[in-house]
Amino acid sequence: MGKKSILASFLFILLFISVGCSDDSVQPESRLNDYVKLWNKQDFEEMYTDYLSASTKESYKSEDFIDRYEKVYSDLGITDLKVETAFEGEQDREDKEQVTLPIKVKMNSIAGEIEFDKDVELKKETRDEEENWYINWDTTFILPDLQKDEKIGIKSTKAQRGEIFDRNGKGLAINGTAQQVGIVPEQFDDTKKAEVAKILDNTTEYIDKQLNQSWVEPSLFVPIQKIAKDDKERIEQLNAIDGVQFSETAVREYPYKESAAHLTGYVGTITAEELEKHEDKGYSASSVIGKRGLEELLEEQLRGKDGYTIYIDREEPAVIAETEPEDGQSVTLMVDADLQKTAYTNMKGVAGTFSAVQPETGDVLALVSSPSFDPNDFILGMSAENYKKLEENAKQPLLNRFAATFSPGSSIKPLIAMIGLNAGTLDPNKTIDISGLKWSKGEEWGNASITRVTDPKRPVDLEAALQYSDNIYFAQTALAIGEDKLISGLKDLGVGEEKFPLEYPIRASQISNDGKLTSSKLLADTGYGQGEVLMSLVHLASLYGGIVQDGTLMKPRLFETTEAAVWKESITSSDNAALLKKDMRKVVTDGTATAAKSDQFALAGKTGTAELKKSQDEKGQENGLFVAYDQNNPNAVMSILVENVQDEGGGKAVQKMVLQTFEKWEAEGRN
Repeated sequence: MGKKSILASFLFILLFISVGCSDDSVQPESRLNDYVKLWNKQDFEEMYTDYLSASTKESYKSEDFIDRYEKVYSDLGITDLKVETAFEGEQDREDKEQVTLPIKVKMNSIAGEIEFDKDVELKKETRDEEENWYINWDTTFILPDLQKDEKIGIKSTKAQRGEIFDRNGKGLAINGTAQQVGIVPEQFDDTKKAEVAKILDNTTEYIDKQLNQSWVEPSLFVPIQKIAKDDKERIEQLNAIDGVQFSETAVREYPYKESAAHLTGYVGTITAEELEKHEDKGYSASSVIGKRGLEELLEEQLRGKDGYTIYIDREEPAVIAETEPEDGQSVTLMVDADLQKTAYTNMKGVAGTFSAVQPETGDVLALVSSPSFDPNDFILGMSAENYKKLEENAKQPLLNRFAATFSPGSSIKPLIAMIGLNAGTLDPNKTIDISGLKWSKGEEWGNASITRVTDPKRPVDLEAALQYSDNIYFAQTALAIGEDKLISGLKDLGVGEEKFPLEYPIRASQISNDGKLTSSKLLADTGYGQGEVLMSLVHLASLYGGIVQDGTLMKPRLFETTEAAVWKESITSSDNAALLKKDMRKVVTDGTATAAKSDQFALAGKTGTAELKKSQDEKGQENGLFVAYDQNNPNAVMSILVENVQDEGGGKAVQKMVLQTFEKWEAEGRN
């Protein structure tokens, strides 16, 4: 064989090998596998650019593919996309220019799972002098049987949000109705626009915006604003204006308004930030979500799940996926809504908080924060101006005070006495001879002193010290108990624990800023509720309930589904409890709480004044407290704190608020 023949044969062999290698690198199976990987990553741009056949690209522009995929997957809430090839190994093609390979598509959507099989056509094409396999794509890859010009429809069926009820089945947060105020343009006199805006506390510009929407026709009812169905005055005013009409509309309703606002919170349209925070939980841009209080705390339980139908929009719609709505779960509280409202009303808008606890069960009967706001205003439409007024109000109506902790002042004294009695450092019959209104440990305290309000001009025992609220007696009692035993005693009462055991997040009570009482002045101040000790009003009420129950402290509970349980087995002996109950009755009959005396009730309890100041010499804000129960019918311990009592009638006004609450609750049939 000549050299030329040998060389030709060699080149032929190389060419054969080269072609064979090239053919191996462009198998349709591996090509489809790569496409499926991009699909699972939702890399639609590369799928379109590098994998679709020329004929597909002639029929579908990039926006028909990339933009539509992205919009459909977003609108349908597609998650957990899983596309798999449904073949094994290489298929027998017999050198065909076009092959068909099966795949399986599976995904979750807002309407449930979507699953379908698809046969994928791949054909061989040469581009840039290279041969490869490309996919013949159409819209049935997006959803089964979806044609090019057809639209996908989504229909939602609203789930009912769970409701919140009090212990007697009265609605605190319910699915109610409101009046939708609207205008029929052809019947409406434009000169009345300013009048309507004023009645609705809105603007003419806003009304114009609603009336100028593209869909509006002269004869159609155009919704303007919702108002409460019991807003009789405004309904009457608007009814008198031609062209203004009403329709009933479903809304979340809060029948107890301001009195329970901080407890219930309210719902509102989800924000972009909330939507991002709760992604993959089935929310959409139009979803409603809890904003404050129990509406926010119990969102997962209350919200329910809307039903959805995904369909291809035809004369006979083709359903792709469908789920039924699941209503949210309703919640029953141990709160007495009428007591809640009575306590709030009796506070008359002063800044403060009120709690009530049933000693035998630990049931939390009331959690009040005053002043407050009407949550219905947020549902019906709170204007920016009105919200600004709430924010700038000096009494801070948006602040939830019942969840906060405060200096307990003298209301802590029965608890300090209990700790001293338990520790054996306090003899209730032993008197302390104190002269004058001030007492100090001199230079050890930097010459700071402790002041008492009354000098009875005689030695003081425990009964008299509680009766006259003697700060010096209890400062000396705390010093006699000592740092370790006082800290241990307070911890036995749940003060200083990391978490307060209520289903609603209440700030935990503290002994001091660092949990220690190393300074003798701080130790003494703690004995009469100053220093750095902080407690919530519901914690105070619970602890007094432990005294009422002869030493058994029940765990506070808010929900009916929570079983009644003991929190602290024995916080004191029954003898000590009996002694404290007797002395606390004296506080009302002959001591600092005589404003709460009543022929109807045998109230017992303890007053308190907590002075908030930065230095010994200055005069600070005073908070007034009163914790009380009826010894004849001890089914509720009520605790109240009013800020700035120096401006609100002093401590006697606080005592009267509690007495009036007992009286009204009794008249309504206490539970």
